[in-house]
Amino acid sequence: MAIAAAKPGIRPANPRFSSGPCAKRPGWSLAALEGAMLGRSHRAKDPKARLAEAIDRSKAILGMPADWRLGIVPASDTGAVEMAMWSLLGARGVDVLAWESFSKDWATDALKQLKLKDVRVIEAPYGRLPDLSQVDAAARDVVFVWNGTTSGVRLPNADFIPLQREGLAICDATSAAFAMALPWERLDVVTWSWQKVLGGEAAHGMLALSPRAVARLESYSPPWPMPKIFRMTKGGKLNEGIFKGETINTPSMLCVEDAIDGLRWAEGVGGLKGLVARSEANLAAIARWVAAKPGFDFLAEDPATRSCTSICLTITAPWFTAMGAEAQAAAAKKIASLLEKEGVALDAGAYRDAPPGLRIWGGATVETADIEALLPWLDWALATVAAEIVVA
Repeated sequence: MAIAAAKPGIRPANPRFSSGPCAKRPGWSLAALEGAMLGRSHRAKDPKARLAEAIDRSKAILGMPADWRLGIVPASDTGAVEMAMWSLLGARGVDVLAWESFSKDWATDALKQLKLKDVRVIEAPYGRLPDLSQVDAAARDVVFVWNGTTSGVRLPNADFIPLQREGLAICDATSAAFAMALPWERLDVVTWSWQKVLGGEAAHGMLALSPRAVARLESYSPPWPMPKIFRMTKGGKLNEGIFKGETINTPSMLCVEDAIDGLRWAEGVGGLKGLVARSEANLAAIARWVAAKPGFDFLAEDPATRSCTSICLTITAPWFTAMGAEAQAAAAKKIASLLEKEGVALDAGAYRDAPPGLRIWGGATVETADIEALLPWLDWALATVAAEIVVA
């Protein structure tokens, strides 16, 4: 007869471990939004200044080079990546790196939507990086994610992109920006969304362009029709207003106020250095637990590629690995459901296309104490589901 596992005595103070939208910053309340420019035109002086403040604070915290442009764009990180791809690709061949769900979406866009003639997709399964030695970033454009949000696998560096290059390096950094140091000198386009590391609200994206990317925009016109919300040039010149707070479409000033609140909090915890340290501490806490307790492991096979934000875990318990794929998926969902039912981890299941397991957000807004309080509950949920299977 199976014996039920005893529940841990400590619970996370904040059980929100979703990988997007992510946890609000510690101490957040609706009072943070009291200064929002509601009922105002975003083109008016004061609201426009708020938009510019979100841009300027972001650039300063990230250490973005002064000659880069940064703009607020529609449709979250997805919109920002699509703007870059539809506006910049086609001038030369492109390599697309794909090792998880969203990077595979960008490969699909290049092949099936833009229908580019010269595309090389360099792939790897969940848990691994592609063979970066195959990338020709010197002569070709390259599109890639910095951190695989659905696989928990991140790039350890960008050494595969040469400093001297003809192509553009287009980087989807949505689950990396503000938690990982980005080598701006090896990148040309960087995108992210407010809803990730700083716990902002959804629907708005950020698009950063290097001078080389601006030069491409002003010298190359794609052969396909360009939707209005993707247009970044006027008369062959960059629309500089986009990068000074003059957004292409109407933004939510409530979301803008929330984004600024997150940026101010980030400054208060030490800027980028402090944010990175907070995220890495969360990863370290889980790494210590994985090393000491059987039953779980990282989906990322190489420790050097483990994400400190979207921390993906596989289940390695013998009873689990002995099951078929459908049974594994059902058992993993049951574990995530138990954690949610107990109120200790909300939205912690693996991404639908990823291998069965758990995904715990470890970005800077998550307290390490909450991670440490959660981990015994993972042991409990695993043991509880194992007992149910034995009884069945």
